[in-house]
Amino acid sequence: MHEASLPFDPAPSRASIAVRSLQGHEHARWDAFVDTCPEATFFHRAGWQTIMQQGFHHDSHFLYAEQDGRIAGVLPLAHLRSRLFGSSLVSLPFCVYGGIAGGSAAVRLALDDAAQALARRLGVGHLEYRWREVPENTQLSPDASWIHKPLYATFRRSLHPDAEQNLLAIPRKQRAVVRKAIAGGLHSAIDNDIEGFYPIYAASVHRLGTPVFARRHFALLRTVFGDACDILTVYHGRQAQASVLLFYFRDEVLPYYGGGTPLARSTGANDFMYWEAMRRASARGCSQFDFGRSKLGTGAYDFKKNWGFIAQPLPYAYKLVRARALPEVNPLNPKYALFIRAWRRLPLPLANLLGPHLVRQLG
Repeated sequence: MHEASLPFDPAPSRASIAVRSLQGHEHARWDAFVDTCPEATFFHRAGWQTIMQQGFHHDSHFLYAEQDGRIAGVLPLAHLRSRLFGSSLVSLPFCVYGGIAGGSAAVRLALDDAAQALARRLGVGHLEYRWREVPENTQLSPDASWIHKPLYATFRRSLHPDAEQNLLAIPRKQRAVVRKAIAGGLHSAIDNDIEGFYPIYAASVHRLGTPVFARRHFALLRTVFGDACDILTVYHGRQAQASVLLFYFRDEVLPYYGGGTPLARSTGANDFMYWEAMRRASARGCSQFDFGRSKLGTGAYDFKKNWGFIAQPLPYAYKLVRARALPEVNPLNPKYALFIRAWRRLPLPLANLLGPHLVRQLG
């Protein structure tokens, strides 16, 4: 996006608010706001503009509201073009959270006005906000017919500074699996080894029938986010059995991309991996563990509940622009069951070759 600002029709109470588009030299300024904004998440960081543009080749439209010379609110957006599911303007594709962060009700309304105007100009099928929590007193444009679909929940819990207290917070049955894995000699390392992580992750998602991201996606994440992005790997001896890529944001840790070998199920390596993410994050000073989102009715949803996490429904909001209905991008949709079964049967090298071309259209 090349415009320095986006025109909109401000109400009198919003006359001093200007909505602008983030430029490359403003990333530090954007992130300084995000770092102190209570509603902001890791997925509001300016680095995602680089991920969208360089990693996925999607046009980004990172909007911010400026008031009295300061950033007062942000809304990261990307234009997702999919041959399978049409065109959409999303905050933010490939991320579990998004939407407007910060600002007064007038600031949030100004950002929403600008986003809807942009969605109409781009001619997308729909506009999507992936709120984690909708800020109080948020009033979107009164002419907007927003759709809310209860598809996802997130799982978040506080961490105790003491590792034993965190272990005791895990329900007894799940805690026994972790203790068995520890007794079995599993150990972990923060090795940031993409070459070791990628084969485990790729094979794991292939068994689930899911297209995989390109290896370069993870390399770019490490480059863009630096120390805020780690790779933790679980070993038995020298044999890697599970690996996960972690994000850090303020006092939070987010295990985001993870997978295990077939052996990990019997050794408990997958469970031990998440325990080690908790233990190490607590030692690092983190006080919040974000287990990420899962679709209602899935095995991942039940797995996280078994850890004692309480599901928090995600209030995603969708506004139809040109589309008459939202696309059903949902593996629980029966029409995708055949695709999932067929994808699992593909040879892994072929799935790894085709997956990155397909996954960039899913968002």
